[in-house]
Amino acid sequence: MKKYLSFFRLRFSMGLQYRVAAFAGLVTQFAWGGMLILAYRAFYRADPNAFPMTFQATATYVWLQQAFLMLFQPWGFEYDILEAISSGSVAYELCRPVSVYNMWFARTVATRASATFLRCWPVLILGALLPAPYGISAPSCVQQLLWALLSGILGMLVSSAICMLVYFSTFYTVNSTGVRTISACLTDFLQGSVIPLPFMPDGIRQVLELLPFAATLNAPLRIYSGDIAGITLIRTVVLQFFWLGVLVAAGKLLERNAMKKTVIQGG
Repeated sequence: MKKYLSFFRLRFSMGLQYRVAAFAGLVTQFAWGGMLILAYRAFYRADPNAFPMTFQATATYVWLQQAFLMLFQPWGFEYDILEAISSGSVAYELCRPVSVYNMWFARTVATRASATFLRCWPVLILGALLPAPYGISAPSCVQQLLWALLSGILGMLVSSAICMLVYFSTFYTVNSTGVRTISACLTDFLQGSVIPLPFMPDGIRQVLELLPFAATLNAPLRIYSGDIAGITLIRTVVLQFFWLGVLVAAGKLLERNAMKKTVIQGG
């Protein structure tokens, strides 16, 4: 475990060095978040009763999505890992006396955490300072905040586990572009990043909420905003634990099969 914590600390420290990239991302997130809030406001003014969430809850969802974008991003791949697999330099990784899955998982989590640490505070502060109902609302109680934090950690781990499936799927392809593009597009839509899942038609929404993608972004943001509470909250968190276990098991199985069939040519 110590060696994987070392990978995490090293990657986390490296991620904190990209301050200029974080600042550029912040500008984009402020602009995009403001645009989404104004767009939703126009629809809510037409008929506020037609929406499953209050406008305050929706505004909170949008700002939290922008603040923690890097934590749950479906396109947050380690491109040097994908390049190493395609080029064959992954052989150096295989020589290390560690689990490749655990090492890459620790790196992926560290990259997400460091990028989020640099970007989230300005967005959260701005969202908290905006007047209601355009800003971030406070949780109704401490328990709700703690549940949201637990769900957020699980969401980050589930999102990282999805990335691991993409990494090891690359062993079976000539190039990673197709796999990661399809994965990013599907996850981006199905996790509620494009449209919050409550805005979907009931039949579709109920199915999407059972999928692993909803266990990433959708769950923690809706728990914080109060849209998920009571027994539904418990069921949502249990489902996150379930999908984390399933995805990690699937990733390790894919790793084992990929390692058996991997052939490194050259000297």
